[in-house]
Amino acid sequence: MPLPITDTRPRFRPLCREIVALLRSLAPDDWERETLAPAWRVRDVVAHLCDTALRRLSFQRDRHAPPSGPRGASDRDLAVFINDLNATWVRAAERLSPRLLTELYGRISEDLVAFIETLDPLDRALFPVSWAGQSDSPQWLDVGREFTEIWHHGSQVREAVGAGPFSDPSWLGDVLRISMHALPHAYRAVQPPGEDASIVIAVRGLVSGTWTLRRTGHAWDIDEGGTPAPTATIAMSDDTAWRLFFNALPPGEAQSRITLSGHIDLARQIIDARAVIV
Repeated sequence: MPLPITDTRPRFRPLCREIVALLRSLAPDDWERETLAPAWRVRDVVAHLCDTALRRLSFQRDRHAPPSGPRGASDRDLAVFINDLNATWVRAAERLSPRLLTELYGRISEDLVAFIETLDPLDRALFPVSWAGQSDSPQWLDVGREFTEIWHHGSQVREAVGAGPFSDPSWLGDVLRISMHALPHAYRAVQPPGEDASIVIAVRGLVSGTWTLRRTGHAWDIDEGGTPAPTATIAMSDDTAWRLFFNALPPGEAQSRITLSGHIDLARQIIDARAVIV
């Protein structure tokens, strides 16, 4: 059975407003602080948030034709294409002041929220969720992908300036539920030791949950809840989980923060799972 729908549309407005409130409180030096995103300062992350909101509104709301896509069809080709789009905007935003970046995100995030709230979650998404291995996605998953992007970039800013976590832990719960859709694709090349292999993923903390990844025929599938006598078990904190999925752990640190049991080689693939294009 596939994972149930996670409708994040009502979450966008409070999340974006909390980000804007933080940006308005920052001192000039805060904008130059390094973040968890490689080579990006706080101002670069905020510029990127403006860029992704503008893209969504332009391409989906306004039906403006997006730029030509990657030259090839591989995950690597897509990553290079997306990284180039991101980098060109961040370079251009060097000429914008922190005040203007804050005003821009304050305005454009309100427009984004208003548009997101009009979308039918059961419609077909304009863009498929590639890190879930999909060539055709339901709109609720694409919208959820947008929510996880805003949440994790907002978390990067908050950590850089010492603001602590977001006020509502349930937002992280939605982020993790959306991120779990990455696991079947992350495990696509992993051959289990038997036909009925299963992996339980247990996340603990303020936000907790249990999921089971199962081999079904020639593919993996994931559902909520546990299963008796799994082939392998993966246990981690909610903090570790989001950092893992969004590439926010230093190399080598993931394995020390995750407890693997049972068939270790089968469980270890979790370390390479990402709910973001890298």
